[in-house]
This record gives sequence, C-alpha cells and structure tokens, in this order.
Amino acid sequence: MPEPPREPDNAIASTGQGGAMDLGLDEAETLERTPGGPLGTGPQEKPRSLWSDAWHDLRRNPVFIGSALVILFLVVISLWPSLIASGNPLKCDLARAQEGSQPGHPFGFNGQGCDVYTRTVYGARTSVAVGVLSTLGVAVLGSVLGALAGFFGGLGDAFLSRITDVFFAIPVVLGGLVLLSVVTSNTIWPVIGFIVLLGWPQLSRIARGSVITAKQNDYVQAARALGASHSRLLLRHIAPNAVAPVIVVATIALGTYIALEATLSFLGVGLRPPSVSWGIDISAASPYVRNAPHALLWPSGALAVTVLAFIMLGDAVRDALDPKLR
Repeated sequence: MPEPPREPDNAIASTGQGGAMDLGLDEAETLERTPGGPLGTGPQEKPRSLWSDAWHDLRRNPVFIGSALVILFLVVISLWPSLIASGNPLKCDLARAQEGSQPGHPFGFNGQGCDVYTRTVYGARTSVAVGVLSTLGVAVLGSVLGALAGFFGGLGDAFLSRITDVFFAIPVVLGGLVLLSVVTSNTIWPVIGFIVLLGWPQLSRIARGSVITAKQNDYVQAARALGASHSRLLLRHIAPNAVAPVIVVATIALGTYIALEATLSFLGVGLRPPSVSWGIDISAASPYVRNAPHALLWPSGALAVTVLAFIMLGDAVRDALDPKLR
C-alpha cells in the first residue's frame, strides 16, 4: 500500500494538558525520537546510591589514595615480610650492639645487636594483625548488641546503656595494666581480647543511634505494615542504611588500637619478648636513646606512619559517607 501523505509544513503534538501545539515536521520527529525524560532533557541517568557516590568521591580524594597505598604496602609486608627483609628478626649479635647504618643493615643495630630494619619490617605483622582482628571483633560485637538494643528498645536497651556507661568509666591503659598483668600467654590473643572487651561500647553506641534513626524512616514503616519480620527489617531495610557510621568509626579506631597495642607492649603488659613488636623495640631502645637514637627512631616512625594512615583513611571515608560534609 502506498504510504499516506504527510503534511509537509507542520504537525500537531499534544501538550500533555488536554491541548495541542503546532510543530514543524523536523521538530515533531525530533520530539518522537527523544528517549526518556521530559522534552529537552535527554536520557535520564540512573541515580547513584550512597555507596557508589561515596566511591566516586573517594577515587578523587588524594588523602584517601595516599593513605590506602600506605596501608596496602603495610598489608603486603605483613603477609610476606621476606619480600623486603631477608634477615631473621630474632638473630642478634652483641658485638654489633648500638652500631649505626652499614651496608646490608640500613637502620643499624639496637642495644642487643639485632638488625633494626628487619625487626621494623616484621613488627608490621604484629601491629596490623592486632589492629585488624581487634577492629573486626569490636565491630561485630558492638554492632550486633547496639542494633538489637536500638531496634527493640525497652528494658534490654536500658540495661545495655548502663553496661556501656560502666565500661566507659574504665581507663583503658589502667585496665590493660590490671588485666593483662596476670596473663602469661605470649601471643597476640590476650591483647586482642582486652581491646575488644573495652572497645565494643563505643561501636555499640554508634550502631544503636544509627538503628534508632533508620527505623523511623517511611520505608521501614511501610515494610512493617506489609508484615515484614524483625529479621527482614533489620537485615534488608535498616542495616544497609545504618552501617555507614559504624564503618567510619571502626576505620579510625583501627589506628587507635594499633597505638594501644604498642603502648601496652611498651609498658611490659602487652606482647613480650621474643615476640617482635614496635612497642617492644621502642621500650628496649629508650635507655639507649643518646647513644643509639636510630634504634628508637625507626620503629617509632613506622608506628606513627601506620596510625596516621588509618586515621586519614577514616577521615576520608567519613567525608565521603556523610552528606552533611559535602
């Protein structure tokens, strides 16, 4: 069949409000071919979620990139320290005690004649392991207890609040001196257990407040009205929207836990020789700081850089996840 003739001059297009307007032929065809969205806006982009928007900002943040590279390097040498240090951190030679930098020993030797470079590299394994495992334990325990208390409220919430008040009143270093002084184990687990024991109340308070705020949103009330169970409300609707503050606080706290392990080891109640730890090396080098300052400088510098990297990473994540700071 022959194609019906078209008006060459104009066409009629609906205005969407019961009226019509005259359009030229080219304009009418363009209107018909415009994909999605109102006239002149073109295709509509899919809105990004909080996590994708945060990742978009983090990739352009030099603070995040720098701190992430430092942390990645620390993780690699913690898993495979022999990549950059071929010596034995427990091998010492008293004849070389307090000697300075030499070929093959760039950081010199400490007061016991141990290679400072090798011990500094192997000390990263202890610090990163204690920091990561303590943070995971604190985050899991604190988040679960805080989320349950904030969601159900009532007597359980009041009881948990009083318990956290008691733990907040305990000085961390003093508590470590009392509790760890009676422990005879020479592994990292007593230190991790102590940090989790005194660290979970902070994450619990954060998780509780986030859950209380999230459960008042309209989409949670709608899911509750449709008959969603408590577990579905917590896991599918509340937890994804309340976990951001917990991640930020846990990331910043990770650096604090590394510093706490070094402090307890320095005081003699954390890790003990023959374990390799920056806190142990700092404590051993303190009496010889005038004669061999390098033995104190390198483990102290490694500890400072590690703690600073995790704190800067937490600050960058906080800026990306908190819409109020944009």
